[in-house]
Order: sequence, then structure tokens, then C-alpha cells
Amino acid sequence: METTLQTERELMLWKQAKKRVSFKRQLAAYVIVNVFLWILWYIGDKETTGTFSMNIPWPLWCSLGWGIGLAFKFADAYILNRPEAIEKEFQKLKDRQ
Repeated sequence: METTLQTERELMLWKQAKKRVSFKRQLAAYVIVNVFLWILWYIGDKETTGTFSMNIPWPLWCSLGWGIGLAFKFADAYILNRPEAIEKEFQKLKDRQ
């Protein structure tokens, strides 16, 4: 019984580790791509108008859309489904019986 629970816990921790690594990779890509897009917009905006205009920048939509998805991925990797929370809930159910 103990080995089964330990094996399940290790599997759960492995999945959690994979989610965190995936989030970190996506965060790095997000930063690199968004910095490039914002620089591209800044240079292009300055060249077309001669000055820096205050219109709504188009990279904002990319940053917001991808950022929302990244926030959900962060929540899944670091906030939700934590092993400690699952163990705490398991202990509550076990104590009720």
C-alpha cells in the first residue's frame, strides 16, 4: 500500500515538474518574442511618422493574448494541483471516516 502511494506521489510530482519546465520555456519564448515585436513596432512607428506616436500599439494585442494564456499555464504549474493541497484534502477525507 505504502509503495503504491509513494509511486503515485512520484508520478504526480513528475507531472508537476514537467508543467513547470514547460511554463518556464514558454515564458522565455514570450519574453524574447515580445521584446522583438515591441522593438519592431517602435522602430517602424518612428520611421513612418517621423516621431513616436501614442496610438494603440499593435504588439499590445500579441502581449495580452499570449500573456493571458501564460497566466493560466502559470496557475496550473504553480498554484493549482499542488501535491500538498491534494495530501491535505486526502487527510481531511481520511479523518472523516
